[in-house]
Amino acid sequence: MFCSVIVHVSFIDERGPRNFSAGAAKLSPTGFIVLSVFLGFIMTFGFLNNFIVLILFCKFKKLRTPVNMLLLNISVSDMMVCLFGTTLSFASSIKGRWLLGRSGCNWYGFINSCFGIVSLISLVILSYDRYSTLTVYNKRGHSYMRPLVAVGGSWLYSLFWTVCSVSWTMKSTQSHAYIICLFIFCLGLPILVMIYCYGRLLFAVKQVGRCRKTAARKREYHILFMVLTTAGCYLLCWMPYGVVAMMATFGPPNIISPVASVVPSLLAKSSTVINPLIYILMNKQFYRCFLALFHCSHWSVENGNTSVHSKTTVIQLNRRVYSNTVACTAQLSTETLNQCSTPHMKHTNPPVATT
Repeated sequence: MFCSVIVHVSFIDERGPRNFSAGAAKLSPTGFIVLSVFLGFIMTFGFLNNFIVLILFCKFKKLRTPVNMLLLNISVSDMMVCLFGTTLSFASSIKGRWLLGRSGCNWYGFINSCFGIVSLISLVILSYDRYSTLTVYNKRGHSYMRPLVAVGGSWLYSLFWTVCSVSWTMKSTQSHAYIICLFIFCLGLPILVMIYCYGRLLFAVKQVGRCRKTAARKREYHILFMVLTTAGCYLLCWMPYGVVAMMATFGPPNIISPVASVVPSLLAKSSTVINPLIYILMNKQFYRCFLALFHCSHWSVENGNTSVHSKTTVIQLNRRVYSNTVACTAQLSTETLNQCSTPHMKHTNPPVATT
């Protein structure tokens, strides 16, 4: 997200920046070898995973739904990080020193910051979309306007916060204020929004599960797994990086060792590998088209579509208070959707089942 601490600590030499608090700190030759292996893995599989997502979007027309534009935006930004950001740190780790000087460091910081924030904001918007879709029943159209506005907004938001370079060691009030705002609006606030959206979603699913023990139980466990996986990976990838960045800024000199700087940065970069696995392969719609793409299943591919049918459940949770108890009324609507091949079916109001 921010200019990588790896540049600040691990690649210090005569060609790189000199005014860092870690000064003489540098990884050992063995450390650079290990770092190169991990960066090579992240660069390769991060690019391949997101490239497969782009192929799926190009091949299967039914995947090009409005909400899936957010997934496409995440994949594009993650792939850009692998191409224009991770490649630089990978090449430098092989040589054991930063190769591109101060201008390259500024470019590296901008690329990682800009594309990283785009992915983070897109994940937050996606969490809100899932929350609103599964907990509030409404007639949602198939307009691309709102998703495209959200995608454009994520890029504008990212450019707004990355137009200036981050100076981690400058002790001025302006520099500290900028870093604090980055931490709040590009990490802390997105985490709070995701926790709220997924928390409310989990609460709604549990309420429905209490009313419908059989039909909703499996859906509850599946969504619970998705929620915990999403939130857990988000926190695992980005929180250590944010904490180390704040320590490097406000802590005493030399508080961050080379290893302490490398591990959080690798975790943040690994999000480019993890995001496609969570948001694509754990999505039944994409997963079935993925199997069809590689002919791993009996599903046929005709004219870029697959004949796969599934059901999407929309849950509306209405709460009414009687005395000191809460009575849950769950309105379940199910419409058969063709995830990969059949024409779009006209939306009709579902029957309401009150329990």
